[in-house]
Amino acid sequence: HKKEMKHLSVIICHLVMFLCVSTIIPFGDGRKFHNNCQKYHKNYKDSCTSTTTIFNILSFGAKANRVSDDSKKLVATWKMACKTPEGVLQVPSSHKFLIKPVTLQGPCVGHVTLQIDGALLAPSKIGSWSKSNLFQWINFKWVHNLTIQGSGTIDGQGSNWWAPVKSKHVLDIKPTALRFYASEDIIVRDITIKNSPQVHLKFDNSRGVKVDNVTILAPENSPNTDGIHLQNTRDVELMHSDIGTGDDCISIQTGCSNVHIHHINCGPGHGISLGGLGKDKSIACVSDILVENSNIQNTLYGARIKTWQGGIGLVKNVTFSNIQVENVHFPIVINQYYCDRSLCQNQTGSIAIKGVIFTKIIGTYSTQPIHLACSSDVPCTDIDLSDIQLKPSRGPLGGSQVQQLLCSNSYGTSTGSLIPSSIKYCLNKGGGGGSVHQVSRSYDEVC
Repeated sequence: HKKEMKHLSVIICHLVMFLCVSTIIPFGDGRKFHNNCQKYHKNYKDSCTSTTTIFNILSFGAKANRVSDDSKKLVATWKMACKTPEGVLQVPSSHKFLIKPVTLQGPCVGHVTLQIDGALLAPSKIGSWSKSNLFQWINFKWVHNLTIQGSGTIDGQGSNWWAPVKSKHVLDIKPTALRFYASEDIIVRDITIKNSPQVHLKFDNSRGVKVDNVTILAPENSPNTDGIHLQNTRDVELMHSDIGTGDDCISIQTGCSNVHIHHINCGPGHGISLGGLGKDKSIACVSDILVENSNIQNTLYGARIKTWQGGIGLVKNVTFSNIQVENVHFPIVINQYYCDRSLCQNQTGSIAIKGVIFTKIIGTYSTQPIHLACSSDVPCTDIDLSDIQLKPSRGPLGGSQVQQLLCSNSYGTSTGSLIPSSIKYCLNKGGGGGSVHQVSRSYDEVC
Protein backbone atom coordinates (compact mmCIF):
# COMPACT_ATOMS: atom_id res chain seq x y z
CA HIS A 1 0.00 0.00 0.00
CA LYS A 2 2.80 2.41 0.87
CA LYS A 3 4.62 1.61 -2.38
CA GLU A 4 1.44 2.28 -4.38
CA MET A 5 0.88 5.61 -2.60
CA LYS A 6 4.48 6.62 -3.24
CA HIS A 7 4.18 5.69 -6.91
CA LEU A 8 0.91 7.64 -7.18
CA SER A 9 2.58 10.67 -5.56
CA VAL A 10 5.40 10.61 -8.13
CA ILE A 11 2.86 10.45 -10.98
CA ILE A 12 0.90 13.38 -9.55
CA CYS A 13 4.11 15.39 -9.05
CA HIS A 14 5.18 14.81 -12.63
CA LEU A 15 1.71 15.76 -13.88
CA VAL A 16 1.77 19.02 -11.94
CA MET A 17 5.25 19.83 -13.26
CA PHE A 18 4.09 19.15 -16.81
CA LEU A 19 1.09 21.44 -16.43
CA CYS A 20 3.24 24.21 -14.93
CA VAL A 21 5.85 24.03 -17.68
CA SER A 22 3.19 23.91 -20.38
CA THR A 23 1.57 27.03 -18.96
CA ILE A 24 4.70 29.08 -18.37
CA ILE A 25 6.67 28.18 -21.50
CA PRO A 26 4.39 28.59 -24.54
CA PHE A 27 5.82 27.04 -27.69
CA GLY A 28 9.15 26.57 -25.91
CA ASP A 29 10.11 30.23 -26.48
CA GLY A 30 9.83 31.53 -22.95
CA ARG A 31 11.28 30.58 -19.63
CA LYS A 32 10.31 31.28 -16.09
CA PHE A 33 12.89 33.44 -14.37
CA HIS A 34 11.38 34.52 -11.08
CA ASN A 35 14.57 33.60 -9.22
CA ASN A 36 16.53 36.04 -11.41
CA CYS A 37 13.81 38.65 -11.54
CA GLN A 38 15.83 41.30 -9.72
CA LYS A 39 18.48 41.01 -12.41
CA TYR A 40 15.97 42.34 -14.88
CA HIS A 41 13.96 44.68 -12.70
CA LYS A 42 16.75 45.97 -10.46
CA ASN A 43 15.31 47.91 -7.54
CA TYR A 44 11.71 47.72 -8.69
CA LYS A 45 10.71 44.62 -6.72
CA ASP A 46 6.99 45.19 -7.17
CA SER A 47 7.28 44.34 -10.88
CA CYS A 48 8.45 40.77 -10.16
CA THR A 49 5.88 37.99 -10.06
CA SER A 50 5.99 34.21 -10.03
CA THR A 51 4.53 34.08 -13.55
CA THR A 52 6.99 36.37 -15.33
CA THR A 53 8.01 34.87 -18.67
CA ILE A 54 10.90 35.94 -20.86
CA PHE A 55 11.07 35.82 -24.65
CA ASN A 56 14.55 36.22 -26.10
CA ILE A 57 14.64 37.76 -29.58
CA LEU A 58 17.41 35.32 -30.52
CA SER A 59 14.99 32.44 -29.97
CA PHE A 60 12.81 33.89 -32.73
CA GLY A 61 15.58 33.78 -35.32
CA ALA A 62 17.19 37.21 -34.97
CA LYS A 63 20.72 37.24 -36.45
CA ALA A 64 22.22 40.11 -34.43
CA ASN A 65 24.96 40.66 -37.02
CA ARG A 66 24.23 44.39 -37.66
CA VAL A 67 23.52 43.57 -41.34
CA SER A 68 20.49 41.27 -41.46
CA ASP A 69 17.12 42.94 -40.87
CA ASP A 70 15.81 41.70 -37.52
CA SER A 71 12.64 43.84 -37.60
CA LYS A 72 10.19 40.98 -38.16
CA LYS A 73 11.86 38.98 -35.42
CA LEU A 74 11.42 41.88 -33.01
CA VAL A 75 7.72 42.16 -33.89
CA ALA A 76 7.22 38.39 -33.52
CA THR A 77 8.88 38.42 -30.10
CA TRP A 78 6.78 41.41 -29.06
CA LYS A 79 3.55 39.65 -30.04
CA MET A 80 4.39 36.69 -27.81
CA ALA A 81 5.31 38.90 -24.85
CA CYS A 82 2.15 40.93 -25.45
CA LYS A 83 0.01 37.79 -25.18
CA THR A 84 1.53 36.85 -21.82
CA PRO A 85 0.29 38.30 -18.49
CA GLU A 86 3.86 39.18 -17.41
CA GLY A 87 5.82 38.98 -20.65
CA VAL A 88 9.41 40.14 -21.06
CA LEU A 89 10.93 40.83 -24.47
CA GLN A 90 14.67 40.40 -23.99
CA VAL A 91 17.31 42.06 -26.16
CA PRO A 92 20.40 40.30 -24.76
CA SER A 93 23.69 41.98 -23.98
CA SER A 94 26.71 41.76 -26.32
CA HIS A 95 24.39 41.66 -29.35
CA LYS A 96 23.50 44.37 -31.89
CA PHE A 97 20.30 44.12 -33.89
CA LEU A 98 19.54 46.06 -37.07
CA ILE A 99 15.91 47.13 -36.85
CA LYS A 100 14.01 48.87 -39.64
CA PRO A 101 10.91 50.97 -38.79
CA VAL A 102 8.42 48.92 -36.76
CA THR A 103 5.18 49.39 -34.83
CA LEU A 104 4.80 47.45 -31.58
CA GLN A 105 1.09 47.51 -30.95
CA GLY A 106 -1.15 46.91 -27.97
CA PRO A 107 -3.18 46.62 -25.95
CA CYS A 108 -1.49 43.63 -24.35
CA VAL A 109 -2.83 41.00 -21.95
CA GLY A 110 -0.91 42.40 -18.98
CA HIS A 111 2.29 44.18 -18.03
CA VAL A 112 5.07 43.94 -20.63
CA THR A 113 8.77 44.59 -20.06
CA LEU A 114 11.11 45.41 -22.92
CA GLN A 115 14.50 44.49 -21.45
CA ILE A 116 17.23 46.09 -23.58
CA ASP A 117 20.70 45.01 -22.54
CA GLY A 118 22.12 44.84 -26.05
CA ALA A 119 21.76 47.43 -28.83
CA LEU A 120 19.04 48.26 -31.34
CA LEU A 121 20.40 49.99 -34.46
CA ALA A 122 18.42 52.03 -36.97
CA PRO A 123 19.36 51.88 -40.67
CA SER A 124 22.21 54.33 -41.17
CA LYS A 125 21.58 54.94 -44.88
CA ILE A 126 18.71 57.29 -45.68
CA GLY A 127 17.86 55.29 -48.79
CA SER A 128 17.04 52.29 -46.60
CA TRP A 129 13.95 54.11 -45.26
CA SER A 130 10.69 54.02 -47.20
CA LYS A 131 8.75 57.27 -47.50
CA SER A 132 5.84 55.75 -45.57
CA ASN A 133 8.03 55.21 -42.50
CA LEU A 134 9.77 58.56 -42.12
CA PHE A 135 7.81 59.74 -39.07
CA GLN A 136 9.25 57.35 -36.51
CA TRP A 137 11.59 54.41 -36.14
CA ILE A 138 10.21 52.36 -33.22
CA ASN A 139 6.54 53.18 -32.67
CA PHE A 140 4.52 52.01 -29.66
CA LYS A 141 0.79 52.27 -30.32
CA TRP A 142 -2.12 51.71 -27.91
CA VAL A 143 0.19 50.15 -25.34
CA HIS A 144 -0.81 50.16 -21.66
CA ASN A 145 1.36 49.14 -18.72
CA LEU A 146 4.80 48.90 -20.34
CA THR A 147 8.30 49.14 -18.89
CA ILE A 148 11.36 49.72 -21.07
CA GLN A 149 14.60 49.23 -19.17
CA GLY A 150 18.09 47.82 -19.27
CA SER A 151 21.76 48.63 -19.65
CA GLY A 152 21.62 48.71 -23.46
CA THR A 153 21.44 51.31 -26.19
CA ILE A 154 18.94 52.49 -28.77
CA ASP A 155 21.04 54.00 -31.55
CA GLY A 156 19.32 56.04 -34.27
CA GLN A 157 22.56 56.33 -36.32
CA GLY A 158 21.26 59.68 -37.51
CA SER A 159 24.39 61.47 -38.72
CA ASN A 160 23.42 61.16 -42.40
CA TRP A 161 20.13 62.92 -41.65
CA TRP A 162 21.74 65.98 -40.09
CA ALA A 163 23.56 67.23 -43.20
CA PRO A 164 21.90 70.24 -44.88
CA VAL A 165 21.99 68.47 -48.27
CA LYS A 166 18.48 67.69 -49.51
CA SER A 167 17.63 64.13 -50.49
CA LYS A 168 14.74 62.84 -52.54
CA HIS A 169 14.18 60.27 -49.78
CA VAL A 170 14.04 62.71 -46.89
CA LEU A 171 11.92 65.68 -47.94
CA ASP A 172 11.34 67.72 -44.75
CA ILE A 173 10.52 64.71 -42.56
CA LYS A 174 12.97 62.96 -40.28
CA PRO A 175 12.09 60.06 -38.00
CA THR A 176 11.76 60.13 -34.23
CA ALA A 177 13.66 57.29 -32.54
CA LEU A 178 11.03 56.14 -29.99
CA ARG A 179 7.43 57.31 -30.18
CA PHE A 180 4.52 56.42 -27.91
CA TYR A 181 1.05 57.10 -29.27
CA ALA A 182 -2.19 56.81 -27.28
CA SER A 183 -0.46 54.83 -24.55
CA GLU A 184 -0.78 54.76 -20.76
CA ASP A 185 1.30 53.84 -17.73
CA ILE A 186 4.68 53.86 -19.44
CA ILE A 187 8.04 53.60 -17.65
CA VAL A 188 11.35 54.18 -19.45
CA ARG A 189 14.43 53.80 -17.28
CA ASP A 190 18.18 53.16 -17.28
CA ILE A 191 18.68 52.84 -21.06
CA THR A 192 20.72 55.06 -23.41
CA ILE A 193 19.14 56.63 -26.50
CA LYS A 194 21.48 58.36 -28.90
CA ASN A 195 21.92 59.93 -32.33
CA SER A 196 18.30 59.99 -33.42
CA PRO A 197 17.65 61.47 -36.87
CA GLN A 198 15.31 63.89 -35.08
CA VAL A 199 13.52 63.70 -31.70
CA HIS A 200 14.81 60.93 -29.44
CA LEU A 201 11.84 60.10 -27.17
CA LYS A 202 8.31 61.34 -27.94
CA PHE A 203 5.07 60.85 -26.02
CA ASP A 204 1.96 61.76 -28.00
CA ASN A 205 -1.64 61.59 -26.73
CA SER A 206 -0.53 59.58 -23.72
CA ARG A 207 -0.83 59.67 -19.94
CA GLY A 208 0.90 58.21 -16.91
CA VAL A 209 4.52 58.56 -18.11
CA LYS A 210 7.68 58.11 -16.03
CA VAL A 211 11.22 58.52 -17.37
CA ASP A 212 13.98 57.76 -14.88
CA ASN A 213 17.77 57.56 -15.13
CA VAL A 214 18.01 57.64 -18.92
CA THR A 215 20.86 59.04 -20.98
CA ILE A 216 20.06 60.85 -24.23
CA LEU A 217 22.96 61.95 -26.43
CA ALA A 218 23.46 63.67 -29.80
CA PRO A 219 26.05 66.17 -31.06
CA GLU A 220 25.49 69.84 -30.35
CA ASN A 221 25.27 70.58 -34.08
CA SER A 222 22.60 67.95 -34.83
CA PRO A 223 19.40 69.84 -35.81
CA ASN A 224 16.03 69.23 -34.12
CA THR A 225 17.29 66.32 -32.06
CA ASP A 226 15.17 67.12 -28.99
CA GLY A 227 15.73 64.79 -26.06
CA ILE A 228 12.20 64.25 -24.70
CA HIS A 229 9.17 65.66 -26.50
CA LEU A 230 5.72 65.79 -24.87
CA GLN A 231 2.54 66.50 -26.82
CA ASN A 232 -1.07 66.12 -25.67
CA THR A 233 0.27 64.15 -22.74
CA ARG A 234 -0.46 64.48 -19.03
CA ASP A 235 0.56 63.04 -15.68
CA VAL A 236 4.27 62.92 -16.45
CA GLU A 237 7.42 62.62 -14.32
CA LEU A 238 10.85 63.07 -15.89
CA MET A 239 13.73 62.64 -13.45
CA HIS A 240 17.38 61.79 -12.74
CA SER A 241 18.47 61.85 -16.38
CA ASP A 242 21.32 63.24 -18.49
CA ILE A 243 20.30 64.88 -21.76
CA GLY A 244 22.62 66.57 -24.25
CA THR A 245 21.48 67.16 -27.85
CA GLY A 246 21.31 69.72 -30.64
CA ASP A 247 17.93 71.11 -29.60
CA ASP A 248 15.69 71.24 -26.51
CA CYS A 249 16.65 68.79 -23.79
CA ILE A 250 12.94 68.64 -22.98
CA SER A 251 10.19 70.09 -25.17
CA ILE A 252 6.63 70.53 -23.85
CA GLN A 253 3.99 71.14 -26.48
CA THR A 254 0.26 71.79 -26.63
CA GLY A 255 -2.15 69.66 -24.61
CA CYS A 256 0.29 68.89 -21.80
CA SER A 257 -0.59 69.20 -18.10
CA ASN A 258 0.56 67.91 -14.73
CA VAL A 259 4.21 67.54 -15.73
CA HIS A 260 6.94 67.25 -13.06
CA ILE A 261 10.56 67.53 -14.20
CA HIS A 262 13.37 67.24 -11.66
CA HIS A 263 17.03 66.31 -11.27
CA ILE A 264 17.83 66.71 -14.97
CA ASN A 265 21.32 67.46 -16.29
CA CYS A 266 20.78 69.38 -19.54
CA GLY A 267 23.46 70.37 -21.99
CA PRO A 268 24.46 70.97 -24.64
CA GLY A 269 21.22 71.97 -26.35
CA HIS A 270 18.50 74.59 -26.11
CA GLY A 271 17.43 74.07 -22.52
CA ILE A 272 14.04 73.05 -21.13
CA SER A 273 11.25 74.63 -23.19
CA LEU A 274 7.51 75.05 -23.44
CA GLY A 275 6.69 75.49 -27.10
CA GLY A 276 6.78 76.76 -29.76
CA LEU A 277 3.05 77.02 -29.26
CA GLY A 278 0.33 78.38 -31.55
CA LYS A 279 1.98 78.02 -34.95
CA ASP A 280 -0.29 78.88 -37.92
CA LYS A 281 -2.92 80.38 -35.56
CA SER A 282 -3.48 77.03 -33.88
CA ILE A 283 -4.90 76.48 -30.39
CA ALA A 284 -2.39 75.65 -27.66
CA CYS A 285 -3.07 74.88 -23.99
CA VAL A 286 -0.41 74.02 -21.40
CA SER A 287 -0.84 74.03 -17.61
CA ASP A 288 0.58 72.84 -14.30
CA ILE A 289 4.24 72.39 -15.20
CA LEU A 290 6.94 72.14 -12.52
CA VAL A 291 10.65 72.10 -13.40
CA GLU A 292 12.98 71.97 -10.39
CA ASN A 293 16.31 70.88 -8.92
CA SER A 294 18.09 70.64 -12.26
CA ASN A 295 21.34 71.74 -13.91
CA ILE A 296 21.56 73.42 -17.30
CA GLN A 297 25.00 74.07 -18.74
CA ASN A 298 26.51 75.28 -22.03
CA THR A 299 23.14 75.71 -23.70
CA LEU A 300 21.53 78.41 -25.82
CA TYR A 301 18.55 78.78 -23.48
CA GLY A 302 17.75 77.74 -19.93
CA ALA A 303 14.12 77.92 -18.73
CA ARG A 304 12.05 79.01 -21.73
CA ILE A 305 8.48 79.61 -22.94
CA LYS A 306 8.05 80.34 -26.65
CA THR A 307 4.87 81.07 -28.61
CA TRP A 308 4.09 82.08 -32.18
CA GLN A 309 2.26 85.27 -33.10
CA GLY A 310 -1.41 84.76 -33.93
CA GLY A 311 -1.92 81.67 -31.80
CA ILE A 312 -4.91 81.08 -29.52
CA GLY A 313 -4.80 79.51 -26.09
CA LEU A 314 -3.27 79.73 -22.64
CA VAL A 315 -0.12 78.84 -20.72
CA LYS A 316 -0.67 78.91 -16.95
CA ASN A 317 0.70 77.64 -13.65
CA VAL A 318 4.31 77.09 -14.68
CA THR A 319 7.21 77.03 -12.20
CA PHE A 320 10.96 76.87 -12.79
CA SER A 321 12.59 76.45 -9.38
CA ASN A 322 16.10 75.81 -8.09
CA ILE A 323 17.82 75.69 -11.47
CA GLN A 324 21.61 75.91 -11.60
CA VAL A 325 22.80 77.41 -14.90
CA GLU A 326 26.36 77.56 -16.21
CA ASN A 327 27.43 79.48 -19.30
CA VAL A 328 23.88 79.66 -20.68
CA HIS A 329 23.30 82.36 -23.28
CA PHE A 330 19.74 83.21 -22.19
CA PRO A 331 18.87 81.59 -18.82
CA ILE A 332 15.30 82.98 -18.44
CA VAL A 333 13.13 83.47 -21.53
CA ILE A 334 9.51 84.20 -22.42
CA ASN A 335 9.17 84.96 -26.13
CA GLN A 336 5.75 85.60 -27.66
CA TYR A 337 7.37 86.46 -30.98
CA TYR A 338 8.98 83.10 -31.63
CA CYS A 339 10.13 82.47 -35.20
CA ASP A 340 12.35 79.61 -36.36
CA ARG A 341 13.21 81.15 -39.71
CA SER A 342 14.82 84.37 -40.91
CA LEU A 343 11.52 86.22 -41.38
CA CYS A 344 8.02 85.73 -39.95
CA GLN A 345 4.93 87.79 -40.71
CA ASN A 346 3.66 90.03 -37.92
CA GLN A 347 0.24 88.95 -36.66
CA THR A 348 -2.16 90.26 -34.04
CA GLY A 349 -3.16 88.19 -31.07
CA SER A 350 -1.11 85.79 -28.99
CA ILE A 351 -1.38 82.89 -26.61
CA ALA A 352 -1.97 84.23 -23.10
CA ILE A 353 0.75 83.53 -20.54
CA LYS A 354 -0.06 83.90 -16.85
CA GLY A 355 1.05 82.52 -13.53
CA VAL A 356 4.72 81.82 -14.31
CA ILE A 357 7.31 81.60 -11.52
CA PHE A 358 11.08 81.78 -11.96
CA THR A 359 12.66 81.25 -8.55
CA LYS A 360 16.20 80.38 -7.42
CA ILE A 361 17.69 80.51 -10.90
CA ILE A 362 21.38 80.81 -10.07
CA GLY A 363 24.61 80.75 -12.08
CA THR A 364 26.25 82.32 -15.12
CA TYR A 365 25.10 83.62 -18.50
CA SER A 366 27.02 84.54 -21.64
CA THR A 367 24.60 86.87 -23.48
CA GLN A 368 21.51 88.12 -21.61
CA PRO A 369 20.25 87.14 -18.13
CA ILE A 370 16.51 87.69 -18.71
CA HIS A 371 14.58 88.00 -21.96
CA LEU A 372 10.83 88.63 -21.55
CA ALA A 373 9.46 89.64 -24.96
CA CYS A 374 5.71 89.66 -24.40
CA SER A 375 2.93 90.83 -26.71
CA SER A 376 1.48 94.32 -26.49
CA ASP A 377 -1.93 92.85 -27.36
CA VAL A 378 -1.81 90.06 -24.75
CA PRO A 379 0.92 90.86 -22.18
CA CYS A 380 2.36 88.29 -19.81
CA THR A 381 0.71 88.53 -16.37
CA ASP A 382 1.33 87.21 -12.87
CA ILE A 383 5.02 86.69 -13.55
CA ASP A 384 7.15 86.11 -10.45
CA LEU A 385 10.93 86.63 -10.42
CA SER A 386 12.39 85.74 -7.03
CA ASP A 387 15.90 84.98 -5.80
CA ILE A 388 17.50 85.29 -9.22
CA GLN A 389 21.29 85.46 -9.19
CA LEU A 390 22.85 85.55 -12.63
CA LYS A 391 26.37 86.76 -13.35
CA PRO A 392 28.31 87.01 -16.63
CA SER A 393 30.43 83.99 -17.51
CA ARG A 394 34.14 84.29 -16.91
CA GLY A 395 36.83 83.58 -19.45
CA PRO A 396 38.04 85.12 -22.72
CA LEU A 397 34.56 85.24 -24.28
CA GLY A 398 32.38 85.33 -21.17
CA GLY A 399 30.71 88.70 -20.76
CA SER A 400 32.22 90.19 -23.93
CA GLN A 401 28.83 90.50 -25.62
CA VAL A 402 26.62 90.87 -22.58
CA GLN A 403 23.26 92.56 -23.15
CA GLN A 404 21.01 94.28 -20.65
CA LEU A 405 17.96 92.33 -19.59
CA LEU A 406 14.78 92.76 -21.63
CA CYS A 407 11.36 93.03 -19.94
CA SER A 408 8.66 94.02 -22.42
CA ASN A 409 4.92 93.99 -21.64
CA SER A 410 5.43 91.83 -18.55
CA TYR A 411 3.45 92.26 -15.31
CA GLY A 412 4.19 90.79 -11.90
CA THR A 413 6.59 91.04 -8.97
CA SER A 414 10.35 90.76 -8.40
CA THR A 415 11.42 89.78 -4.88
CA GLY A 416 14.27 88.35 -2.83
CA SER A 417 17.96 88.47 -3.68
CA LEU A 418 18.30 89.76 -7.26
CA ILE A 419 21.43 89.86 -9.42
CA PRO A 420 21.66 91.90 -11.56
CA SER A 421 19.91 94.42 -9.34
CA SER A 422 18.00 95.83 -12.34
CA ILE A 423 15.73 92.77 -12.15
CA LYS A 424 13.70 94.55 -9.47
CA TYR A 425 12.62 97.08 -12.13
CA CYS A 426 11.94 94.44 -14.77
CA LEU A 427 8.23 93.79 -14.28
CA ASN A 428 5.36 96.24 -14.47
CA LYS A 429 3.06 96.34 -11.50
CA GLY A 430 -0.62 95.59 -11.87
CA GLY A 431 -2.45 93.06 -13.97
CA GLY A 432 -2.04 94.49 -17.44
CA GLY A 433 -5.54 95.97 -17.69
CA GLY A 434 -9.09 94.68 -17.91
CA SER A 435 -8.81 93.72 -21.58
CA VAL A 436 -5.97 91.34 -20.77
CA HIS A 437 -8.03 89.55 -18.12
CA GLN A 438 -10.95 89.35 -20.54
CA VAL A 439 -8.76 87.72 -23.20
CA SER A 440 -7.29 85.38 -20.59
CA ARG A 441 -10.74 84.30 -19.43
CA SER A 442 -11.88 83.65 -22.98
CA TYR A 443 -8.78 81.55 -23.64
CA ASP A 444 -9.40 79.70 -20.38
CA GLU A 445 -12.73 78.60 -21.82
CA VAL A 446 -11.05 77.49 -25.05
CA CYS A 447 -8.66 75.31 -23.06
